[in-house]
Amino acid sequence: MQATASHRGQFSSRLGFIIAAAGCAVGVGNIWSFPTQTAQNGGAAFVLVYLCFSFILAYPTLVAELTIGRYSQSNSVTAMTQLDSRGWGRKLGWVTSIMGLVTLTLIYSFYSIVGGWFVGFSLAPIFEISGFHEVANWLTDFNFHSTVLATVIFMALTTLIVTGGVKNGIERWCNRLMPALFIILSVLIVFALTRPGGMEGLKVYLIPDFSKLFNQQLLISALGQSFFSMSLGVGCMMVYGSYLNKKANLPLTAFQVAVVDSSVAFLAGMLIIPCMYAAMQQGIEIYSTDGQLHSADTLVFNVLPTLFNQLGILGQLVAMAFFILLVIAALTSSISLIEPTVACLVEKVSFRRHRASWCISVFSACLSIVIIYHIETLLGLAVKVATQYLQPLLCFMIAIYGSWVMRQNRLLKELSQGFPEIQKSLFWKIWPWYIRTICPGLILILFLSNL
Repeated sequence: MQATASHRGQFSSRLGFIIAAAGCAVGVGNIWSFPTQTAQNGGAAFVLVYLCFSFILAYPTLVAELTIGRYSQSNSVTAMTQLDSRGWGRKLGWVTSIMGLVTLTLIYSFYSIVGGWFVGFSLAPIFEISGFHEVANWLTDFNFHSTVLATVIFMALTTLIVTGGVKNGIERWCNRLMPALFIILSVLIVFALTRPGGMEGLKVYLIPDFSKLFNQQLLISALGQSFFSMSLGVGCMMVYGSYLNKKANLPLTAFQVAVVDSSVAFLAGMLIIPCMYAAMQQGIEIYSTDGQLHSADTLVFNVLPTLFNQLGILGQLVAMAFFILLVIAALTSSISLIEPTVACLVEKVSFRRHRASWCISVFSACLSIVIIYHIETLLGLAVKVATQYLQPLLCFMIAIYGSWVMRQNRLLKELSQGFPEIQKSLFWKIWPWYIRTICPGLILILFLSNL
């Protein structure tokens, strides 16, 4: 029996959904991880492969996850358990959905630490300009107390947005934050390209070395980046899909979300890569003698502020704009990280949204503090367990459920509601068998390579 949607929130428009879903997909991975991997894996060759994988792997899986969500009109646990009437199928769906919620909580805990660092680095220039140099240094030296404070601030911002619900919380704030992200990103790109060395970086970013296209490490990195950058497999898009109007064209909507997500990643690369080469012009060491990128994880905190500081007060303003950009990107994703668990608590346990949101954030904050206390070992371990082991398994299960468990007649009926001519379209001739065979196969390759 399909869950009733009468009591559930919905996005007020398809545009509102696209912006919110793109915000869910657009995160720190697009703004920093993608450019860093680009720098590590052959520049423009990596960009080309990443864009290809975004549409031959991530996009078809996104359609499947949105379809499951809108069909069920419910939280991810209910959605995954009602797809199959057989006992083993329901149990497997329950285990998969609970694993997704656990994975989301773990990701939210370490993601908020990074988001907190961005908050600290965006506030530091204000104190620096005001003459409070010690406060600015305290916010940016990665000490235990400042990291905990900034993490709690970031989580509080996320929770305040989610407590507003779908229309007045998630959609309303994503409609504000996403345009701001594009504006700040565009202004900073102009700044980067006008710095000495900036145009050299742009050439590296846009002109591919075709001999590197089939490098195994490049292919695996691009495959993982394209899939994980869209927040697939853990229930975020499934729950967002459950808030989507039945009249929306799912293949088209998913394509638009994929385009926005890939565009932000591409623009971020146009900012970061030229900035890196501009920093190299200033004598800042980016690559080692063997061509490896120095301290890839902390480059955004160490190298770019050094470049900005050389511009005096203007540099402080540019640094503040850059880290506000990262805060916005992190917030639009962190909202989606707790929404599936909030939806589950509201619909399955009858929690009020406000109470559910704060309970999840308080629990996650406690987990974050434990990670911060042992940050040298636990942060990397948490990232590895969540993104290299749990997420690939969950992505594989979503692809299986969206093609083998949810039969073609149900898929066709659900997709036809917003796309009446779908049965005659090229999409329907390709997508059903593609999502049943090619997508799970590629995800399995990614998972085995990570092992």
